[in-house]
Amino acid sequence: MILKMPVTALELNKPIPVIKALIVEDEIKSMNNLKNLLAKHCPEVEVIADALSVEEALEKFDVADFKPDVAFLDINLPDGLIFQLLDELHPVDFEVIFITAFNEHAIRACQYSSIGYIMKPINPDELVQAVSRIRVHRAEKIEERLDLFNKSLSNPNSFEKMSISAIDGIYFVNIKDIVRFEAEDNYTHIFFINGDRITASKTIKAYEDMLQMLNFYRVHKRHVINLNFMRKFIKGEGGYLVMEDGKKIEVSRRRRPAFMEQMRRLEEAI
Repeated sequence: MILKMPVTALELNKPIPVIKALIVEDEIKSMNNLKNLLAKHCPEVEVIADALSVEEALEKFDVADFKPDVAFLDINLPDGLIFQLLDELHPVDFEVIFITAFNEHAIRACQYSSIGYIMKPINPDELVQAVSRIRVHRAEKIEERLDLFNKSLSNPNSFEKMSISAIDGIYFVNIKDIVRFEAEDNYTHIFFINGDRITASKTIKAYEDMLQMLNFYRVHKRHVINLNFMRKFIKGEGGYLVMEDGKKIEVSRRRRPAFMEQMRRLEEAI
């Protein structure tokens, strides 16, 4: 027999932390769908206002005490002026979650700048994950992240910097200075050529997907390396790499054939 502990009146009346939200979406059907999903899956979110256009959204901020914690913004508004809204609101002091149909450049720009995003049609699990990352009253370095997002979006083939959401804050780093990534559970240690290390609250798979087009390569389930910082590859049964920072990185048996093919391509490109 399983005894259930009685629920106290205090626990029953314990308030759920409220995240005040603004939704800017030009399609009524999409807006109502998002509202319904938030009500069903994210009870901590209270939609305090909505708007069908940038102009309407700006009117909301004319009210002195209007202070959302997060804004869900349709990135694909027909007039393309969603960034005008953010420019007008300088300084931005709330989190941003972009809503987008599939757009590879926009998604990658969000990833590089640590800006939240959800894709249409909205998956409830992805919505819950995006909301879970909101820190009420702590829109940390949001303006720098939005600036990086804009630069990444307007120059999709020239990603030079990225934002790293770490345990102790948000960092902005030059991608070319990253030597390697090392996985530890759901965290990733990022090592730089100057000896610095940042521990990020993202899986190594996320960085593998984000940076594979920029000469980064996964050689082991725990390691993604910057191919520009390889010093030497030691062949043999237990083959491993020596990186510029002196670290020895094992190349897994399963990934070795593909890695050797990548090495061959690099040699031909020289």
